[in-house]
Amino acid sequence: MRGMYIHIPFCHQICHYCDFNKVFFKNQPVDEYIESIGTELSIMANTGYSFKELETVFLGGGTPTSLSELQLERLLEIIHEYVDVRALKEFSTEANPDELTRGKLAVLKSGGVDRLSIGVQSFDEQLLKRIGRTHSADDPAKVIRNAREVGFENISIDLIYGLPEQTIQQWEDTLDKALSLELPHYSGYSLIVEPKTVFYNLMNKGKLPLPGEDIEAEMFDMLINRMDKAGRLQYEISNFATLGNESIHNLIYWDNDEYAGIGAGAHGYVKGKRYANYGPLKKYMESMEDGSRPVMEEHEVTETEAMEEEMFLGLRKLAGVSVHSFETKFGKSLNNVYGDVLKELSGKGLIFESEGSIKLTGKGVFRGNEVFQQFLK
Repeated sequence: MRGMYIHIPFCHQICHYCDFNKVFFKNQPVDEYIESIGTELSIMANTGYSFKELETVFLGGGTPTSLSELQLERLLEIIHEYVDVRALKEFSTEANPDELTRGKLAVLKSGGVDRLSIGVQSFDEQLLKRIGRTHSADDPAKVIRNAREVGFENISIDLIYGLPEQTIQQWEDTLDKALSLELPHYSGYSLIVEPKTVFYNLMNKGKLPLPGEDIEAEMFDMLINRMDKAGRLQYEISNFATLGNESIHNLIYWDNDEYAGIGAGAHGYVKGKRYANYGPLKKYMESMEDGSRPVMEEHEVTETEAMEEEMFLGLRKLAGVSVHSFETKFGKSLNNVYGDVLKELSGKGLIFESEGSIKLTGKGVFRGNEVFQQFLK
C-alpha cells in the first residue's frame, strides 16, 4: 500500500451538503475512538499488513481539527507508533478555518503534518450560512497567515460552486479572494446533492434553488481559466497546483494504487481487496474486541474491475492513463481491451493520445462522467 487514510468522524456542525460518515462532537466517546484507531492499526500490523512503504498519511473526516490539542497529540502519537512519519512524502490533514487554532497548528506541525487542506468552500458570508458553515469569510486568511508563521507552506483550500442561488459574480469574487492568498494548491468542486443530507431533503421539497447546468458549466470554465492565468495547473479535473505541489495522497487514488482505510466508515484497498469499515462508532469500536479488523464488507477486485478502475480513475488526471503502464500492470494491450471504446470517444472529440497516454480533451474534461461511464460494463 502507498497511502493511509484515517477517518475522524466528529464535527461541531454538520454541513448541509455533507454525506460523509460523521457525528456531532458533543457527548461522543472521542478519546476512546482515538484509542480504537490504535487498536485497528495494531491488528493490521500483527496480521501481515506492513506500513513501511507508506508514502502518505491523510487525516480526513468529519473534521480532524474538531479534536482538542491533547486529543490531536494522542492521535499523532499513535500514528507515530506504526508509521515512520519522517519517511513520508506527505502527511496531510483536513481542517476547518474556525477550528484551526495556533495551538493546534503547532501540535500538527510538531507531529509531522506538513500539508493542510482547509475547507473554505466560499468567501461569501451569505452563502457560508446557507450551506451550514460556521466560519466567517475573513477566517481563512487569518488561519493561513497563522499557519505560515508556524511553518506550513503546503496549504490547499477547497471551494464549491453551483451552490443554491450562487451567482457568477459571487463565484468570481470567491476566486479573486482565494487566489489573493497565493496558495500552491486549490480544489474546486461542483455541488453534488447527496441522499441523507439537508440539501437532499430541501431539493425533494422543491426548496433548493440551484443555478442550473449552464451556469455551473460557466463557473467550471471560469475556475479553469482563472487558475491557469494564476499559474495553478489543472492536474486533475477538480484540482490545481503549482508544479510539485500536487496532492500525492489523492494521486494514489487516481493512480488506482493501494491504500489503507482506518477508522469508522473508512474505505481501503489492500492486497487486491476493496473494503469498508463499520460506520457506527459503537459497532466499529466493539468489533475489534476479539482482535479482528472492523471490516463490514470486503470485495476482491476482479481483473476486469481493476482495468475499469484504472481507466475511469486515471482519466481524471490531465496526464491521463499511460498505455505502457496499463500493459505492465495487466499484461494486456490497452487497445486490445478497450479499442472500440477509445475509438468511439476519440471520434466524439472527448479523448486523445499524446506522449504514450490516453487523455481527456478540453471538451472531455467538461463531459468527464460521460467518458468514465463508457469503461463500466
